[in-house]
Amino acid sequence: MAQVLEFKLPDLGEGLTEAEIVRWLVQVGDVVAVDQPVVEVETAKAMVEVPCPYGGVVTARFGEEGTELPVGAPLITVAVGAPASGSETEGSGNVLVGYGTSEAPARRRRVRPAQPAPAAPAVPAAPAVPPAPAASVVRADSLGPADGPVPVISPLVRRLARENGLDLRELHGTGPEGLILRADVENALRAAVHAQAAPAPAAPAAPAPSVSSARAEGRRVPLKGVRGAVADKLSRSRREIPDATCWVDADATELMRARAAMNAAGGPKISLLALLARICTAALARYPELNSTVDQEAREVVQLDQVHLGFAAQTDRGLVVPVVRDAHARDAEGLTAEFARLTEAGRAGRLTPAELTGGTFTLNNYGVFGVDGSTPIINHPEAAMLGVGRIIPKPWVHEGELAVRQVVQLSLTFDHRVCDGGTAGGFLRYVADCVEQPAVLLRTL
Repeated sequence: MAQVLEFKLPDLGEGLTEAEIVRWLVQVGDVVAVDQPVVEVETAKAMVEVPCPYGGVVTARFGEEGTELPVGAPLITVAVGAPASGSETEGSGNVLVGYGTSEAPARRRRVRPAQPAPAAPAVPAAPAVPPAPAASVVRADSLGPADGPVPVISPLVRRLARENGLDLRELHGTGPEGLILRADVENALRAAVHAQAAPAPAAPAAPAPSVSSARAEGRRVPLKGVRGAVADKLSRSRREIPDATCWVDADATELMRARAAMNAAGGPKISLLALLARICTAALARYPELNSTVDQEAREVVQLDQVHLGFAAQTDRGLVVPVVRDAHARDAEGLTAEFARLTEAGRAGRLTPAELTGGTFTLNNYGVFGVDGSTPIINHPEAAMLGVGRIIPKPWVHEGELAVRQVVQLSLTFDHRVCDGGTAGGFLRYVADCVEQPAVLLRTL
């Protein structure tokens, strides 16, 4: 006799609490094998294919493409054949945070109702039981294990309710098992505005705009996925880090000549970003205060031994900051190869959460956008970011005479808690000296 098992959206690590369904890889009625990917989701970090730990027939899918689900919400149900005598149901060999692999979980007492599917399920699912009233009660200020069966809602929904003074305990969610969705909050706010704006009963009530549309007209784009993660991280950086920026113009003519000579000698081509990264790691060895993080609770600055260099990369999915591990231990050729690999993975949406976290210093080459300067926001919890503008011909005094040289503007944004302006200025001046005279770098190798 078949047993229907429910597979929930697992915790994908890195503190992620939700994911958006991008593409279903299976249909209701399909036969799936253990560890077969069944859905592609987009988290705040990357695109991930989620494997199912059970083998059997898919009987239901939960959520359409484009739907955002919290961790722990059901993804699919699978009808699994009865195990052989004396053996256990076959489990997955894969491990994702949030579900085990050695045995199947116990059968739930109730099964959440499935959304309408295009095809009838191959094996009938257990009849749905309406959610208990407590499942629709959500406190805006309490989310965690103490809430028992109450589903965890999106932080965006909580913030929307809090900003508009709405008590979520008075709402009944329309999501699975009473999950309160953003649409539920907006409908409640719209109804509240209607009630306040309605005239006397003798006069017809004019349509009232929602609270959201009353603030501004135009197309609204949800802050979710990568865009939402960037917004949250930059907001936190602005709140916590007292940053300052210094900048300097540098003559990059000799650096460009050095790169051209290296590439003319044969072998793999060396990128300009890789040369700038080598200069960064050499500068951080001299000024380790900028390769650090602040432990606010302990009130300590933690200077880090390894340089994990993040670099800003623009993709179709938005700005991402992949991290080159142990950049200080790589030569220019190795850095070039790693930059290329991570950039291609970012454009294809294949960067893993591990490749997008753990940076200790960021290199931001915004010159590729045709701009000279910027005052970037530090990539929290790092302590500094080096910005590089476009390299263009400009009038420059060289060896006492006016000449046309390849000039670049360099900027350093730093956390003023980790160092004073003297340290930041020394770092930036050393970087500029290496750009102007690459031979300076040889003294540190």
